Amino acid sequence: MTDSPERRPEEELEEGDGLPVFTTKGVIQTFALIILLVVAIYFLLPKLAGFGDAIGMLGEANPVYVGIAIGFCILSFITYIALFRAVVGGESFPITWREAYEINMAGFAATLLFSAGGAGGVVLTYWALRQGGMERRNVGTRMIAFIVLHYLFYPLAVFVFGILLGTGVLSGSTTVSLTFVPAAIALIVMILGGALALVPADIERRIDSFSRRHSGVKFLARLSTVPATVADGTRTALKLVANPSRAGLAVVGAIGFWAANIGILWASFKAFGIAIPFGVVVMGFFIGMVANLIPFVPAGVGAVDAGMIGTFVLFGFPEEQVFAAVLIYRLVAFWLPIPPGVAAFFQLRKTVKRWKRDGLPIDRPPKPGLIEEIL
Repeated sequence: MTDSPERRPEEELEEGDGLPVFTTKGVIQTFALIILLVVAIYFLLPKLAGFGDAIGMLGEANPVYVGIAIGFCILSFITYIALFRAVVGGESFPITWREAYEINMAGFAATLLFSAGGAGGVVLTYWALRQGGMERRNVGTRMIAFIVLHYLFYPLAVFVFGILLGTGVLSGSTTVSLTFVPAAIALIVMILGGALALVPADIERRIDSFSRRHSGVKFLARLSTVPATVADGTRTALKLVANPSRAGLAVVGAIGFWAANIGILWASFKAFGIAIPFGVVVMGFFIGMVANLIPFVPAGVGAVDAGMIGTFVLFGFPEEQVFAAVLIYRLVAFWLPIPPGVAAFFQLRKTVKRWKRDGLPIDRPPKPGLIEEIL
């Protein structure tokens, strides 16, 4: 199903580009919350819990492994951008690597800086694609496909490594609450997520037809695009996974992002000479990252830190070293990319103006794209 006729983005830009803007109040509130969370997690909690001076241990970090962690961080963004360009770009929207970089890095910064319930990056990405000329429905489908493919390997990894750890195939903890329980939850998540692909392709037509026959539920016609778009995006993502020979860049990008982030965490522990089993690194990373789902916390600041610290302490590692290692991880994986992300935000605004002046990506000569090839 295609969009109904609508104004092109050039006309929308004439009236205002619609991009979320920084507000003094919003920025102050965000940074005040961040400061409070950082102080509570890294200064107050260690002393209250008797963990010692975790911050003071940062000077003991091996600079070689810190450099390796930074290398993994760069790799994580390369793979993320590759995934985005493979899935969201395509024959009908041939964006360059630089444009994909600007959209994704700006989105990373927007997740922290924009007050959008933690969805600042999604809002900014949606805006960029619309300004590039992509139709609203197509934006929704491709972004859903991108998100599904990106997060598909999260529960899959938890399920696989939870079973391998719990059964003793991999060395590390066999504690049920840290292995089999997360694995079971991940399996349920995958089943529920996969069920979205079973939503009938003509669900929008069915709901629209039903609402026409019943005057009291006409609002359902407007809401019907949501399940239809989510189902389309989910099916698109699963088709990409089912065709790895043709969608290799997307699959490698999705797996590579998580692998690189786990590499950052591994190098952070090695920086303090902590020998940590591979399976424990993977499980500790993913279990700790669940805290990122806590609402009203900008980009998981504080929540993810606390989640990872608590997880690895439960795995039996020294509290002081865990605090220091997780701090290194967050400094490298989260705080370090923010300055280039803010710079990319302003670069993207210039790029959008250039699109308006020189032509939109949607109007460029088509190039073979993964989604078009798969579908």
